[in-house]
Amino acid sequence: MLTINLICVGKIKEKYLCDAALEYEKRLSKYCHLKIIELPDEKLPSKLYPSSILEIKEKESRKILEAIKKDSYVICLDLKGTQMTSEQFSKKIQDISLNFNSNITFIIGGTLGMTEELLKTAHQTICFSKMTFPHQLIRVFLLEQLFRAFKIAKNETYHW
Repeated sequence: MLTINLICVGKIKEKYLCDAALEYEKRLSKYCHLKIIELPDEKLPSKLYPSSILEIKEKESRKILEAIKKDSYVICLDLKGTQMTSEQFSKKIQDISLNFNSNITFIIGGTLGMTEELLKTAHQTICFSKMTFPHQLIRVFLLEQLFRAFKIAKNETYHW
């Protein structure tokens, strides 16, 4: 069975988002092994300077790099990534699991994003929207899209 790792910087604090994430985790258990790895986010100073932004991104990105399994196909969620339809996303997940690896790692960085070094280690970067959303909400979006991807691949009702 496919293993999907989700590395996230920060915890979900809002109960309604926790409930939504838990619901999709439960639904996904039928299709894959899901492992969510929550890494602590760095405290943001009251004033952000370019040097402090870079330092925070480097600390968080280092933690992420240490958490990535060596044999995993890595996909970063990033505003500069490729946008795709749900059907394309489903096909991508299926292609990876059939042709590359049975271990996929998705990365959701911290509030300030990820370093270029981390983004370059990814096999692919994807973008859900050019709009900015809270990272906790993006986690729910990703879990929902993963569930939708499996439903599409199995031709099961949900997507239509």
